[in-house]
Order: sequence, then structure tokens, then C-alpha cells
Amino acid sequence: MLQTRNLVKTYGRRSTAFKALDDIDLTINKGETVAIIGKSGSGKSTLMHLLALLDRPTSGKVVVEGKNSNNLRQRQLNHLRNHRFGFVFQQFFMNPNDSVLDNVMLPLKIAGISRRARKRRALEAIKTVELEDKTNARAKDLSGGQKQRVCIARAIVNNPEVIFADEPTGNLDSATGDRIINLLFELNKTKGITLIIVTHDPDIAKQCSRQIHIKDGRIIEDTGSKGGNK
Repeated sequence: MLQTRNLVKTYGRRSTAFKALDDIDLTINKGETVAIIGKSGSGKSTLMHLLALLDRPTSGKVVVEGKNSNNLRQRQLNHLRNHRFGFVFQQFFMNPNDSVLDNVMLPLKIAGISRRARKRRALEAIKTVELEDKTNARAKDLSGGQKQRVCIARAIVNNPEVIFADEPTGNLDSATGDRIINLLFELNKTKGITLIIVTHDPDIAKQCSRQIHIKDGRIIEDTGSKGGNK
């Protein structure tokens, strides 16, 4: 589903240049649960941002189902992200004064889906994360765990093939964090969504079928199954 070839990402120029990723070759298959692991500054979040087409590499390429993303125009990249990918971040990135329903409907609005269809699909996603009683609540009035469940609902509302989760439990207590992780893995199991989690938590990483360890911008270990779900 996702491939990188000779992927390099450099920030700055000349004497201030910093190579965040250095010659990354990677293949992620449909249905895998993948943990990208490393210390702060290792390059793990940079790799996720490139895989998710949120940034462009300095050199090398990211291939999505056989298509070289370097050859896609910005409009095509936006369409691909909006229709094929879902995102869950440590920060919630919600409109605090909008309702849960409006926050979840936002990707569908961007995609040009009709109001009636947006509402129906958003309500289905909200039900999936068990927040029906908070549908009309304002985002700012929710607990941290509830906000993260709203983010998951927003991530799945477009029926994505891949969910990218960057430290999704970083702002949560351990019990709430466990619930969020269990929900993500349940989505992988029931819907076949490929799950890519950036984490420094070894307990979360162990739950994934595959662990990719990054240090100083390079993959130093890649363990676990690479076959995906059949």
C-alpha cells in the first residue's frame, strides 16, 4: 500500500542543514498495524508526515498503491489525503466552539459531500466511538479522552484505508489511553484499516504486528509480520 524509496528529508541549508531522514526504504502492506518507534528527534514523526503526504521529501519518493506522490499535483495530494487517510494526533486540532457533530463532519464538508450525507455518516462515526450522548456538545466541554474519540470519529468518517496516529495517547491518563488504543486496534480488526502509530511507548508498540525502530533518521530495526491482514 505504501512504499518509500531512498527517502531523505533535510531541514535548513548548507552549514545549518540537518538530515532528519536518511535513505529510508520501507514497504507497508494493507491491513498491517505498524509502530514507528524512536526517541525525540529520531525522525519518527518526520517519517509519518512524509508517508501521510503532509510534507514532501528532499529526495527519494513515497509511492501510494503504485503511484509516485512526487508526480501528483497539490490538488491530487489533498484529494488522496482526504479520501484515503485518517489522522489522529496528540493535539486534538478541533474547533472548540463547534459541536462534536460539526467537528466530525468537517472532512466530509471539505470533500464536498451533501449536508444530509455528511450528517448521516458523521452520526455513524460518532456511534462507533460511543459518543452519541455528546453529539451536540461543544468540543471544549469534553474531557481529554472524549476529545480523542471525536478525533478518531473524524479520522474514520471518510472510510479511510490508513489511519496515521502520532502519539495518540500522549495527553491522556493511562486508563483513557488504553481505551483509545483498543479502539484503534478494533478498527483495524473490524474494518481492515491499516494502522500506523508513532510512539515512544513500548507497551503500545508491542501490540502492533510490526515495529520499526528509528535512530538518527535511519531504520535500525524492523521486526514483526509484513504480510498484513488477509
